[in-house]
Amino acid sequence: MDAPLAERMRPKKLSEYIGQSHLLGEGKSLRMAINNKVIPSMIFWGPPGVGKTTLAHLIAEEIGVRMFTLSAISSGVKEVREVIQSVQNQGLFQGKRPILFIDEIHRFSKAQQDSLLGAVEQGIITLIGATTENPSFEVISALLSRCQVYTLKSHERNELEEILSRALAEDPWLQEHKVQLVETEALIMMSGGDARKLLNYLEIVVSVHRGHEAFEISNQLVRDTVQKSGAMFDKDGEMHYDIASAFIKSMRGSDPNAAVYWLARLIAGGEDPKFIARRMLILASEDIGLANPTALIMANNTFQAVQHIGWPECRIILSQCAIYLASSPKGNAAYLAINEAQRLVEESGDLPVPIHLRNAPTKLMKELGYGENYRYAHDAPGNFVDQEFLPEAIQGNNFFHPGSSKKEKEVAELIQRLWPDKYKI
Repeated sequence: MDAPLAERMRPKKLSEYIGQSHLLGEGKSLRMAINNKVIPSMIFWGPPGVGKTTLAHLIAEEIGVRMFTLSAISSGVKEVREVIQSVQNQGLFQGKRPILFIDEIHRFSKAQQDSLLGAVEQGIITLIGATTENPSFEVISALLSRCQVYTLKSHERNELEEILSRALAEDPWLQEHKVQLVETEALIMMSGGDARKLLNYLEIVVSVHRGHEAFEISNQLVRDTVQKSGAMFDKDGEMHYDIASAFIKSMRGSDPNAAVYWLARLIAGGEDPKFIARRMLILASEDIGLANPTALIMANNTFQAVQHIGWPECRIILSQCAIYLASSPKGNAAYLAINEAQRLVEESGDLPVPIHLRNAPTKLMKELGYGENYRYAHDAPGNFVDQEFLPEAIQGNNFFHPGSSKKEKEVAELIQRLWPDKYKI
């Protein structure tokens, strides 16, 4: 068979789709929209191999509309306009709106994304975009505001097991070779939650060893075959997520040499410099933060610079920043603080703002006591007033816990000095 195993195993109807139960389970938002056959323009955001493209096709099939497909890698404004014109000429938009699916929509420029706005606003097409990148960064705000963003998750172990079982039970090629899958751990670990990788690796192992008697697939056989075939560096470039992970962990682990090596691997793989710079920007706050506040400035300047300077020169800027971040003091107190605060918000709900902290722009609000007894810090010695800023129900909670870095300890000392009876650090 010419088509790869992953392509042959694409579900043909929504009931066969595996995963994304948080969106497609009974009573969930996307499932209800599909059942009602009225879907909004939307963007599917998630890692490779989680079923973004498949889900778009199944939605079109389920609600009974025509679907046009473009890839942002090979298409531009011209192709977008041709699709829109075709829809208008055929009068398709007068009935059920056709779907325009754009794969890797994050690769569209601002001008290309602008070309979609009118058709989405006027209801000529329903847009479904797929992206592995955060749409908040990669999709223009005007288009993003007109789309519902759905986050797709990597497949869990039980889902990957189900995908393997279905392939063995339904694919004639696997049945022809009497494949017996005696162990699945290696396939699942190597796939990283990516169903396409999972099936690609299974197909590689069977292709290499087919014809052998009593053909059983074990963990060791998978590891040996995949490593020897070079499949860990697959041609679709999906390994770049693993390399990006190694790049981040090398900087977090304060190893400049390893950071530069993995940076070189990302560059060799044709990675978008903005992708690299954005991850360094996140690391500068998540893993360095208050331990060296200049790291965030450095990373942000790098992110700005690579938008103006392309390859090959921007590799020098990226290298400079990677070495700086890797050699910087580390601290994650700010990261842990916002995590803890968000957890408390989720637990405690929408607590009322203390009345002395509320603005009083109207006479009625003043009469109700809004802003009363608020003490302006700059009117006090040392620009500090001992007053309460948290809702009553959570007073005394402390979110900031310093690590071993000098700067974080200095922040902790300041808090302890100003609030000796309130926060125990």
